[in-house]
Amino acid sequence: MLEIKKKKFYMDGEEFHIYSGAMHYFRIPKAYWEDRLLKLKAAGLNTVETYVPWNFHEKQKGVFDFSDMLDIESFVKTAQDLGLYVIVRPGPYICAEWDLGGLPAWLLKDKNIRLRCWDKQYIKAVEDFFKVLIPKLLPYQESNGGKLIAMQVENEYGSFGRDKKYLYWLRDLMKELGVTCQLFTSDGEDRYFFSGGGIPEELMVANFGGYNENRFNDLKLLQPDKPLMCGEHWCGWFDQWGAKHHTDNAEESLGRSLDGFFSEDANFNLYMFHGGTNFGFSSGANYYDRYCPTTTSYDYGAPLSENGAYTEKYFVLRDRMAKKLGKELPPMPEDSKTQSLGKIKFTEFADLQKVYKSFARRKKSHIPQYMESYDQYSGAILYSTVLKGNYGDTELNAFGVHDIAYIYIDGELKHIYDRTKLKGKELHEESFSVKIPAFNGECKVDVLVYALGRVNYARRIYDRKGLDEIYLGGQAIVDWTVYCMDLETAPDIKYSEKRSGAPLFLKASFRAEEKIDTFVDMRGFTNAVVYVNGFNLGRFLKRGPQYTLYLPGTLLKDENEIVVLELEGTTKKDIALIDKAIFR
Repeated sequence: MLEIKKKKFYMDGEEFHIYSGAMHYFRIPKAYWEDRLLKLKAAGLNTVETYVPWNFHEKQKGVFDFSDMLDIESFVKTAQDLGLYVIVRPGPYICAEWDLGGLPAWLLKDKNIRLRCWDKQYIKAVEDFFKVLIPKLLPYQESNGGKLIAMQVENEYGSFGRDKKYLYWLRDLMKELGVTCQLFTSDGEDRYFFSGGGIPEELMVANFGGYNENRFNDLKLLQPDKPLMCGEHWCGWFDQWGAKHHTDNAEESLGRSLDGFFSEDANFNLYMFHGGTNFGFSSGANYYDRYCPTTTSYDYGAPLSENGAYTEKYFVLRDRMAKKLGKELPPMPEDSKTQSLGKIKFTEFADLQKVYKSFARRKKSHIPQYMESYDQYSGAILYSTVLKGNYGDTELNAFGVHDIAYIYIDGELKHIYDRTKLKGKELHEESFSVKIPAFNGECKVDVLVYALGRVNYARRIYDRKGLDEIYLGGQAIVDWTVYCMDLETAPDIKYSEKRSGAPLFLKASFRAEEKIDTFVDMRGFTNAVVYVNGFNLGRFLKRGPQYTLYLPGTLLKDENEIVVLELEGTTKKDIALIDKAIFR
């Protein structure tokens, strides 16, 4: 059993150090879990850490999914069978640059709900989920002969709140449900964060990137009798659409930090050891001076790349760990392979504006609501109405628009709104205005809103999608028909050989004799979603820095189908599958 005494960890009576790496089972194809875990072990680490994404395990209230890439029990058992210890961070909030920080979007249906605090509606939902999740983990605890040695209470709560009633309730709930392993909280390294998010009776750990001799000062002050641990050492960083690709020096970002941890006899968890991919619509967003959505790739500049290949940081880590442990490390598994399948010609097409009624859920709505109000949590939503009357030149004004909108007047595209590019008053109100020429009779208005990731950090997590208010001048517009298109998988629609303008589905077929990873080259597309054999690989935005989408070989068959939904327009007649990722 893992114990704390004399400022150290002990395992079964022997002094022990937690040398951990973060890997998220839900960002990695299940068939690759063992390979990635063996690579973690070969790097000299003894523990794997993972978050738990509540929103993917319970996408619909009361409907749970623990299959395939969400099979956390298989992930923990695989690690255990390989001789690795496991740390689980079940949330309910995880941040992780994941949509809404892992909280399910159906919580946002009620505009009065308050998240991550002692709100009765919120804590009831948490309790219902934990009563399903926690029993799945109990058999793997040390007390039951397993290797699950620690679980986290909430996540970096000091960066959000200081509701101790909520924190202690969550801690006590976990214990009531049978958690006996070491509990801990993790927060920024400053006592400000520990004071808000820590539970002094449990272990507190510090999160930071780039070790220096002062990083643990406040942790030493607040818990002088407990071991030092960095719960997240950020040895890389994530990318955001429209920003530069993050790169750094392996020795500076990782090597020196390892030296520092060893010098202080500290424990650590590398975030990330292997980042993986934000498949589908799972990526989140941050809000700094404006809305900043996260890319589909979660490569993170980690020791293992997005497709599990060794990077320079891996060898820095393995070298340091071998010297620290003073023994020969396990042999390195074979490096990950990639392949190029060349260009694939599009042969079938479908105009979204002509086919959406065949798969969208239709709702009548007196006033427009955010998509969560219609039990929709991803994709695109179309608000449609017909204005009637005798008007001079006026304006269509919309507010609280999240995130990219295409505004059609009488079937003609008049404006593209992009939340990430707003300035001034529009930024403050997240609004757009579109001129409507004078009309006497009827004017058809269609607003197609495409959702990017929900904000996953700090107070702006109440990030509902779609739009909130829409007016003709200052007159509230009523009587809407709303079409909900979740687009999580490729819709079953009718294709033809005739190509139209955007928004457009483009389809092609290709053979793959080897089931080896490849990358979809998205250069030449603008705002797209890509599906292979029905599986959603993720979003692409022209602004970069990511220009390829990772296609795991596990998705390939002898005969394959690729579908691209392009929302803004492309002249591409084909699409290429290449053997490397492209970032700029």
